[in-house]
Amino acid sequence: MSELKKSWLLHLGIVALLFVLQFVLPSYHHASMARIMVLTCYAMGYNILFGYTGLLSLGHALFFAAGMYGLSLSMQHLEWLAGPALIIGLLSGVVVSLTIGLLLLRTTGVAFMIVTLMFSQAGYLTVLYFGEFTRGDEGLVIQQELRSIAGIDLSDPTSRYFAALLLMTICIIVSLRVVQAGFGRVLVAIRENNERTRMLGYDIQRHKLSAIVLSGTMSAAAGACYCLLFGYAGATFASVQYSIFPLLWVLLGGAGTVLGPFVGTLFMFYLIDLSSGLTTAYMLIAGFSLVMLTLFAPQGLVGEIRRRGLRWLP
Repeated sequence: MSELKKSWLLHLGIVALLFVLQFVLPSYHHASMARIMVLTCYAMGYNILFGYTGLLSLGHALFFAAGMYGLSLSMQHLEWLAGPALIIGLLSGVVVSLTIGLLLLRTTGVAFMIVTLMFSQAGYLTVLYFGEFTRGDEGLVIQQELRSIAGIDLSDPTSRYFAALLLMTICIIVSLRVVQAGFGRVLVAIRENNERTRMLGYDIQRHKLSAIVLSGTMSAAAGACYCLLFGYAGATFASVQYSIFPLLWVLLGGAGTVLGPFVGTLFMFYLIDLSSGLTTAYMLIAGFSLVMLTLFAPQGLVGEIRRRGLRWLP
């Protein structure tokens, strides 16, 4: 069997396993898994930019919040239905990522990282400044009866789970198609040696901009769906904290691997969940675990599996 077929079978097998888990998971873990799958899509968007292109962003919460507020403001103030509002959330991600991307390409290295953080903070402060519309830290609550598309009630646990699984499946397919295509190989080449890739005749700036837009759109899709499925949009999701989370999830799972964001998000979610039940100093446990993983699995959990044997993992 070719490596390409192995890769597709593995990833579709994970999707099939998650589909089956819907029927056996207890209610608490059922709801947690739906949340994890949506946040995984956010991490997958981040992974396109950081894991494959090698561009470190500290401001990805801006894109997540763009999708979230694009949907929530459309539904709350314009009284749009969930379907059109979801499209507005996606378009918000495209517009914001394209605009910011054009400005970010004027920077490199540490400057790129700092500027992404500055833009993210500007977005967070904008949400707080226009609190009359966004409700700031208090946030916007989407009424249950409004959270439906084509007659499907997305506030229902089963529908919410399948919607989250559908979103994650789409993001997995997009990620696989990208990394296995010539475009993805150029992104990896940029990550490994920017100048050599330029010398080979590739348009570095165009590829970087495409990566930023794709990454921002996937993150915005996750933000819009998170708001729609869980009925809440708050300023916290635009804060620095939510820019750091996807970086941690990707590093834990394995940067530059398609399944790494899912494994990292799953690991971190339950690590914090379980340790918080043991002690109020749960972040100390989480921090210690992160240090150990960094020391003994520097390429992340999936990255180490790939390094130790499964070389065909994308």
